[in-house]
Amino acid sequence: MDKVNLADKLAHIRDQWQPRIVGELNGQQVKLVKFAGPFLWHHHDAEDELFYVVRGRFRMEFRDRAVWVEQGEFIIVPRGVEHRPVADTEAEVMLFEPATTLNTGNVRNERTVERLERL
Repeated sequence: MDKVNLADKLAHIRDQWQPRIVGELNGQQVKLVKFAGPFLWHHHDAEDELFYVVRGRFRMEFRDRAVWVEQGEFIIVPRGVEHRPVADTEAEVMLFEPATTLNTGNVRNERTVERLERL
C-alpha cells in the first residue's frame, strides 16, 4: 500500500505510445503513457477506457468529431467506439481500463504491446 507519484513514474518513460502499469484494482489497471503524434484508428469490443491528461493536451478523434482533452481533464471512450488519440506535442496521460485491454484494440501491428512493463 504505497503511494504513487505520477511525475516520478512519468520521468522513467522515454518513449511514446508504450503504456506502463503503475497500479491495479478490481480487475482494472492504472497505466501511464506519453503521447506524441497520431496513434491508430481502433476500438475495443469489450472495454471502456478512461484517459486523464496529467500534462499537456491531446485530441481524441472520433469518426464524426474531435474532442480536445486538456491538462487536468479526462475523457471516457465507451467500448465499441472507434477512436484515435493525437497529440501535436508530447502529452503525459494516465489510463484507467480493464486489465484485458490491448493498447491497439481490434488492430494488431507494430504498435501493439502484448505485455506491459510495470513501473
